[in-house]
Amino acid sequence: MPKSIFALNRPLTVDEMMSRRRTLVRLGLAWLAMMQVMMFALPGYLRQETFGHDNLDVLDWAIFLMNWASLALTVPVILYSAWPIWKGVAQAWRERHITMDVPVAVSMIAAFVPSVIATLLGQGEVYFDSVTMFVAFLLTARFFELRARQSVDSSRYSDRLQQLRGPLLQHADKVAMWFVVVQLAIAFVVALVWWVIDPDYALPVMVSLLVMSCPCALSMSAPVSLAAANATLAAYPDMTEAQTNRLFAGARRVTRQNLYGSVIFHLVSTPLAALGFVTPWLAALAMFVSSIAVTINAWRLYREPESSGSTPDYTHLART
Repeated sequence: MPKSIFALNRPLTVDEMMSRRRTLVRLGLAWLAMMQVMMFALPGYLRQETFGHDNLDVLDWAIFLMNWASLALTVPVILYSAWPIWKGVAQAWRERHITMDVPVAVSMIAAFVPSVIATLLGQGEVYFDSVTMFVAFLLTARFFELRARQSVDSSRYSDRLQQLRGPLLQHADKVAMWFVVVQLAIAFVVALVWWVIDPDYALPVMVSLLVMSCPCALSMSAPVSLAAANATLAAYPDMTEAQTNRLFAGARRVTRQNLYGSVIFHLVSTPLAALGFVTPWLAALAMFVSSIAVTINAWRLYREPESSGSTPDYTHLART
């Protein structure tokens, strides 16, 4: 019987234990806030102009209160749960190097700032549920990668895993950076066009495009693939050299599938959002669906052996 995918082959160091505890606290806060904020967002999704005048007044007042409550819950997520992302941005700034954290931070700000302004003004759409969802999903993917990486015997796999990890993350950073730059440019250009045609649609369309520009699925593409590869090495420590090579080739291929599949999904959805057919909440749902698809595709790498003592075959994932 294989051991658990997260079973440790060595004791954790003090620094690793503290890092894991901080990560779990940040992750737990993000998920709790996300679930509560999504509940607070429900009145806004239910609002219809066909409701009676009295009903609309009561519902608008409830939405106003829920928006402030959502803001209060989202701020700790932005400042504390997402702290590793801000640290990554600061490090990227010092090193004059674009990493995945930079487009992630830009996307969070693009969705959070308009939501704060709408809350302060008491009118307009808010996207706190999208922001908290984004942070929760991203931190979950990174935690799985960290936990699975710690479960691998460092004396056998650390060098090869690092050789796999570095290029995958660098490539994902580059793809995500250009994706977000193009999406942001499209969002502002389309908003300007709508401002000329019909100003009432300019802000909702722009925010929908900005929400869709959040590279959640792209950000998760490499971490979840690495987590699946790490977990497989931990669960099946008797893999041969050839099987390990096939596993790593499969991880690289799955990462590419996730990256470019996510880009294609967003590019197909962008014209619909630009024409006003995709509301901001639907854009957030599309982001959620693409993230789930990336996760499911990546965890195909982790497979139960067909019989006792056998190991998974990754030939189908490693084909070019």
